[in-house]
Amino acid sequence: MTPGRRVEYAVRRPRGRLPSADPAVILVAGFAAMIVVGTLLLTLPISSRAGAWTPPVDALFTATSAVCVTGLVVVDTATHWSAFGQVVILVLIQAGGFGFMTSSTLLLLLLVRGRTRLRDRILVQESLGAPSLGMGMSLVRRVAVFTLLAEAVGAAILASRFAAGGEAGTMANAVWWGVFHSVSAFNNAGFDLTGEFRSLIGFATDPLLLGVVGGLIVLGGLGYAIVADVAVKRRWGRLALETKVVLLTTLALFVGGAVLIGALEWTNPRTLGSMPEPQRVLNAAFESTVLRTAGFSALDTGALLQPTLFLAMALMFIGGASGSTAGGIKVNTFSVLLIAIVATVRGRPAAEAFGRRLQHEVIYRALSVALLAIAFVFATGLALTLTTDAAFIRVLFEAVSAFATVGLSTNLTPELDDPARLILTAAMFAGRLGPLTLALALARRSRPVSYRPAVESMRIG
Repeated sequence: MTPGRRVEYAVRRPRGRLPSADPAVILVAGFAAMIVVGTLLLTLPISSRAGAWTPPVDALFTATSAVCVTGLVVVDTATHWSAFGQVVILVLIQAGGFGFMTSSTLLLLLLVRGRTRLRDRILVQESLGAPSLGMGMSLVRRVAVFTLLAEAVGAAILASRFAAGGEAGTMANAVWWGVFHSVSAFNNAGFDLTGEFRSLIGFATDPLLLGVVGGLIVLGGLGYAIVADVAVKRRWGRLALETKVVLLTTLALFVGGAVLIGALEWTNPRTLGSMPEPQRVLNAAFESTVLRTAGFSALDTGALLQPTLFLAMALMFIGGASGSTAGGIKVNTFSVLLIAIVATVRGRPAAEAFGRRLQHEVIYRALSVALLAIAFVFATGLALTLTTDAAFIRVLFEAVSAFATVGLSTNLTPELDDPARLILTAAMFAGRLGPLTLALALARRSRPVSYRPAVESMRIG
């Protein structure tokens, strides 16, 4: 070891102090621990309505789906799990969604405090709505208040709706349904209590319920940082660059998705074609919302046409905003790549948006996250084709849904054997934590260099 390295070692880690663990590793370990505890609890006879032991693979799959707020299920949530089991699932959903939002924002603060300039720290502080970079607990409280307030309002409206409609039976069940579906919707989990793997198909004609669920999904899919920036600044010109980009891209994906879904499924008698025209518009808009973030659906996903399934996979892969309860590679990543593509096509030397220039490092990280995500989805789809004889479009859809933690299914997941279920379990876990931990790892490893190698060109295209 050189003398220079010994000095750096002594400065960074004083004698007697243990090396600090990587925050990304702590995040992965924490989520894995929640999944293990959830699996053990769901395996117990008290968690099932039949009072029998649940197979470990089924319990592991459900716990992973809940903690990673995915919504894919291999057993029906309403009929298989007891009240205790449903409470366990709800707690796992809440812990997974809230834990990811707070962990991602706090890790960003930690990263910024140690790696960038004061100007960048101030920008991040303003975008997150934190009083100061050192007040992590204050930020956690703000996220908690935002989460609980949104869920409480949603639960009250949904409970009133279920009580009036009588679908839940008793008033106590209506309240429970309201709380469960509100938490599941805000955390973009997609678990439901309607039974028979129907999701919200029975409420396709109910604009109030679909509107409340869709609103909760959007709030959770945007995340605290974006909502707080809008609530505090209130004027478009004062919003952070990230907020502007996320809002515009989200709106474009929502409108574009709704128009294309409506056009493709308008005459399909198994989906929109059997509804009056106003309900077709409502359900096309709702599907465009849930396809990017949550596993709820008011249409039979297995009845969608193949072009619609491909469109759905694209929306699922993009997902919601960074630091939110949504999955996918994130709107932020997609937007950065889109801005870079536009700059390249226009011959610009740098990627710009709203009068601001994006750093090359951000573009490289976005490209790495997107390409590695594509590779993982490809590998997951390939592995699933070795374990099932189902049509390739259905297999690929399940792979994308699992990795993007969306939770929609063409009714294939409950039919899969244990090896295929374990593959999807790994995909859900990797899809939930992979993009964040990868981005953090790339950011933490980036260091300024005092030299640049000589330039040499390569052919492209």
